[in-house]
Amino acid sequence: MTVIDTIRGGLVVSCQAYPGEPMRHSNTMRRVAEACVAGGAVGLRLQGLDDLRAVREHVAVPVIGLWKVGHEGVFITPTVHHAVEVARTGCAVVAVDGTRRPRPDGSRLADTVAAVHAEGALVMADCATLADGLAAADAGADVVGTTLSGYTTDTVAGDGPDLSLVAALAARLHVPVVAEGRVHTPDQARAALDAGAHSVVVGTAITHPTTITSWFARSLAG
Repeated sequence: MTVIDTIRGGLVVSCQAYPGEPMRHSNTMRRVAEACVAGGAVGLRLQGLDDLRAVREHVAVPVIGLWKVGHEGVFITPTVHHAVEVARTGCAVVAVDGTRRPRPDGSRLADTVAAVHAEGALVMADCATLADGLAAADAGADVVGTTLSGYTTDTVAGDGPDLSLVAALAARLHVPVVAEGRVHTPDQARAALDAGAHSVVVGTAITHPTTITSWFARSLAG
């Protein structure tokens, strides 16, 4: 089976913690990742070279790797250099910014795709709009995700996943569409598959206890 076949119809869990947070340690992320696999995750999404190296040898499921640089503009594996370094950790798929915005190194998405393919990995293009997804597929991306819908200046975040974008991409693209972004419940994950997603990525609602706790705390205080 190919990597794409392996994740079909399943749950990919994003295991990430950010600088300054109590869980920001590669060994912690490894244990979180292993726990998610034990619960049925068919794939993992991990950020940063250290976490990727720490986790890859301990799990048997495909790993989608990325490298966040900053937190504004094009910051998800933003350059060819970052993408190649992620690929060299041995992950199966490299997630990159798949929008049509200018990249910090002046490269094209197609340049990043070619460089990652040369390293033997696949490319997931994190997109925000239908136009982004179409352009990413034309650039050679192997998978298109809805990751950035609601997080760019030309999109608006809803309360849940952008199911309309999932459906629109699935209807137009010849590559698999992965639903990602604001998937907070099992019902929303199921709805994303029903809308045409190849698989679904869930992060915060599973692996970020600070945010999950805040949901409950706000409800009780409200």
